[in-house]
Amino acid sequence: MAFVPLKWLSEHVDVAEGTEAADVARDLVRVGLEEEQIHPAQVRGPLVVGRVLTCDPEKQKNGKIINYCRVDVGVHNDAPGEGKEPSELPSRGIICGAHNFGVGDLVVCSLPGAVLPGDFAISARKTYGHISDGMICSERELGLGQAHDGILVLTEKFSADQIPAPGESVLDLLGLGEEVLEINITPDRGYCFSMRGIAREYALSTGATFTDPGLADNVEGGVAGDSGDGFEVVIADDAPIRGSIGCDRFVTRLIEGVDPHAATPEWMVKRLEAARMRSISLPVDVTNYVMLDLGQPLHAYDADKVAGPLVVRRAKAGERHVTLDGVEHVLDAEDLCIADGPDGQRVLGLAGVMGGAETEISETTTTILLESAHFDPISIARTSRRHKIPSESAKRNERGVDPRLAGVAAQVAANLLVRYGGGKIRDDRSVSPTFRRLARPSR
Repeated sequence: MAFVPLKWLSEHVDVAEGTEAADVARDLVRVGLEEEQIHPAQVRGPLVVGRVLTCDPEKQKNGKIINYCRVDVGVHNDAPGEGKEPSELPSRGIICGAHNFGVGDLVVCSLPGAVLPGDFAISARKTYGHISDGMICSERELGLGQAHDGILVLTEKFSADQIPAPGESVLDLLGLGEEVLEINITPDRGYCFSMRGIAREYALSTGATFTDPGLADNVEGGVAGDSGDGFEVVIADDAPIRGSIGCDRFVTRLIEGVDPHAATPEWMVKRLEAARMRSISLPVDVTNYVMLDLGQPLHAYDADKVAGPLVVRRAKAGERHVTLDGVEHVLDAEDLCIADGPDGQRVLGLAGVMGGAETEISETTTTILLESAHFDPISIARTSRRHKIPSESAKRNERGVDPRLAGVAAQVAANLLVRYGGGKIRDDRSVSPTFRRLARPSR
């Protein structure tokens, strides 16, 4: 299955204003992509910017302090309510139990008629001696995260020029207002496990203009050419399966000085969630996002845990390896592995399937080694099934990935890490493997 938020799709292909998920589904059916389901927007109804005009704390009999607020919600100030309390201020009265905001702050208000995640319907109601004509929302109530100890103050998350005026919708700003189309991907259409692939098919169906994000010319700052000056990579698959080596392209990028506590931007978190992936950390989220966008699986290593060179080789029969999910696997002689060290003795991961626990990104990682490679599809499929690891990476690699994407995807991911993590790409940028043969490891 692949998930298609229309706003994301429109970044690569012209989608006419007013187009709905059902329209896109019909267009994609014409080129053989079957609609599975249309998921409704997470939030429906009026969700708007509110400016807090007054905030009066009132102590209750149980000792709890609540705030009775007057909130300017623009054109919605005069909308019909249920027993509105009179006020000289053009505003709505709303009760709120949080205390991390004050007069003048811009907040998110869900007004009567709105439906929040979990089918939570908003209506005017009497509580704590007042009519609360809406709700001032936290991140968790909006489905944006687990933070529930305070209100979402928009100026703490967004710049002033991004925030709409009081009364205007925040659905687009928060990524909550669009339907998501789910489509079924047949085995011969693996490239459609990416927004790039779906956008291309949509362009073929409709004639809309397609801007290919997989071309080097469309990458910010361009893409580094092949060089042997970066992190050394050795292809040591000297007994290829079916007459084809397991890896014919391997690109690396080294990013130093990344803030290990840098947060993933909200827009990326929402896109991962739309694709049914959870946010883990900035480096991991970036690799997942680029994979979803372009179709090229990537892997991020903690570079301080890797001893060069990286070696792509077949496993030794009976060799053991613990993958990122904590499971130990007994390897087969046909398994393609990523190893490290002069002799390539230590296995770092199952190539194109899943990385290993020893070199995974942690909360102290500051130097990141990115891997972006092109692997033999059948080799990956066999390893994935042999070890029962149906990973997102394997799902794409076993169906065949565009061999020209590796360098572009590595550069896009590196750019995102620099932009949001404060890192710096090393000048000796990397890039293609050394095609020399090491002695084949003994079985």
